[in-house]
Amino acid sequence: MGNNRTIVWFRRDLRIEDNPALVAAAREGSVLPVYIWCPKEEGQFYPGRVSRWWLKQSLAHLDRSLKSLGTRLVFIKTHSTVTALLDCIKAIQATKVVFNHLYDPVSLVRDHNIKEKLVEQGISVQSYNGDLLYEPWEVYTESGRAFTTFDAFWKKCLHKQMDIVSLVPPWHLTPAEGKVEGCSVEELDLENELEKPSNALLGRAWSPGWRNADKALTEFVEQHLLHYSKKRLKVGGDSTSLLSPYLHFGELSVRKVFQVTRMKQILWTNEGNSVGEESVNLFLRAIGLREYSRYLCFNFPFTHERALLGHLKFFPWDPDPDNFKTWRQGRTGYPLVDAGMRELWATGWIHNRIRVIVSSFAVKMLLLPWKWGMKYFWDTLLDADLESDILGWQYISGGLPDGHELERLDNPEILGAKFDPEGDYVRQWLPELARMPTEWIHHPWDAPLTVLRASGVELGQNYPKPMIDVDLARERLTEAIFKMWESEAAAKAAGTEPRDEVVVDNTNSVENLDTPKVVFLEKAPCATVSANDQKVPALPDSKKDHPPTRKRTNCVVEEGQNQDNSQNHNKDTGMSGIDQEICSTADSSSCKKQCTSTSSYSFSVPQQCSSSSNLKWPWQEQIDMEQSSSKDVAAAGLTGRKLWHI
Repeated sequence: MGNNRTIVWFRRDLRIEDNPALVAAAREGSVLPVYIWCPKEEGQFYPGRVSRWWLKQSLAHLDRSLKSLGTRLVFIKTHSTVTALLDCIKAIQATKVVFNHLYDPVSLVRDHNIKEKLVEQGISVQSYNGDLLYEPWEVYTESGRAFTTFDAFWKKCLHKQMDIVSLVPPWHLTPAEGKVEGCSVEELDLENELEKPSNALLGRAWSPGWRNADKALTEFVEQHLLHYSKKRLKVGGDSTSLLSPYLHFGELSVRKVFQVTRMKQILWTNEGNSVGEESVNLFLRAIGLREYSRYLCFNFPFTHERALLGHLKFFPWDPDPDNFKTWRQGRTGYPLVDAGMRELWATGWIHNRIRVIVSSFAVKMLLLPWKWGMKYFWDTLLDADLESDILGWQYISGGLPDGHELERLDNPEILGAKFDPEGDYVRQWLPELARMPTEWIHHPWDAPLTVLRASGVELGQNYPKPMIDVDLARERLTEAIFKMWESEAAAKAAGTEPRDEVVVDNTNSVENLDTPKVVFLEKAPCATVSANDQKVPALPDSKKDHPPTRKRTNCVVEEGQNQDNSQNHNKDTGMSGIDQEICSTADSSSCKKQCTSTSSYSFSVPQQCSSSSNLKWPWQEQIDMEQSSSKDVAAAGLTGRKLWHI
């Protein structure tokens, strides 16, 4: 053990086990573990109530664990993270700061700036991969370009040499000498008095903390993984792993999840257990989608504001505050959608399938801006995860090359009969429909008057009529798509359209997408910077890149035909492969420090949003994928807020 005094900056890595930053610090001397809460820097992505409840419980759990190892977690509430770190450095005469990487756009900006300022002060900064199987800059095409489809990305990952040995946790930590002004976890004000009664109910269903995460993983692998492939599409109940909150807050190492799952896969393969093999493959695919969400955010750091497919900047969204409120309150008149939205508000949790259904309803049936839905999920989900949220909503809204076709519109009535055939889920969350016969449970507007009366249902009174007819919604979507293409053509004719988008729409040749080659801008090596330091994406001169061609899809096809023709659609579910898996669940590479400018992250729902900032990614100055749309957002109240989980 050395004589270094190291600050371990905890963020979303709230665990002792397999924590690269903590292990590295413990090997070199005394440590000061700190958690810095800076609400101001969270900006538009300030966590919602249930997410903050989980964070508070997890921090208290981690503090108890650190005390058992000989030190404690110092809590600091501040208006500036870098100022708080500098104060800690001064207080203990620290020689080094270590932390694990984050990949969302907000953290990429903050972490890069903090690193530069600490290095300027002569402080050694080391950062590590504690969140992924592979760093985003380790997985590229043969030509050095970023993947823009999941299947190609995950295939590349699975064929890479995988060194994912979990790190042994330290058995003792030596506390650094010096006095740091901290506070208690209560004084962080992660929940107020009005929130505590509602939050108390969460404790009955969930047990935050890294040790509890380990128990949840063991229970899932030993009792539920075998039948995961059959149960995962059943809405309601414990049909998924329920690991996504633990993975989001870093209470569970994704490396460990991968390892124990692969061990089961090897065992079942040797036994000839095909059901178990299928379940493991699907579960690992879900882990892969979590990896891909971070990969996209790193390589396309504007995706929290703008669709990856540039032509969507011309799409005429309908920013209707009343429709948005009706959707949020679960008063759309479509039982499965309403049940999902009411469960979300009551518990902070909904099944992955329901997330797909309610988000699709918002953007395809109501033409609500996808950013509104993304932000609402962020405000209300227990496992709210920005990277996975971005992936999910862009996928549903047609913003990704391998996502839903823009013209695809799924009938909520049909989906209800498919995923809740007995109506149990609807009855659980819509008590006004509890007595409705199964035959009519997903379309009560078609039920005979005698059935409605016997069930105690008064359409338009105690349960709303459908807010929009499916056929009308399809017509509106078709019209909007035509307007989008017309606007794009007009912009091209007028010579006002910016450089072509970097990716193309859904096509059979998505593997040939002409995306910008990713490079990393470098400064001269600095002795105080670790080889583990996180890279920052940049683009080469756009003049050297040939603009891609974009293949348009047919504007509208019938629902059945649409499902048959799409290469991503699953024959059993009528939904695409990614649709079934999109999730938000869950060593360092040897790379030199990269120092470039970084991106803006302003965002607001449903107020105006703007990309204006002094901070710009290099490729934001070269490529205008889609202007950040202030027109997409109207003034309306949002009281409330990741999308997909394992």
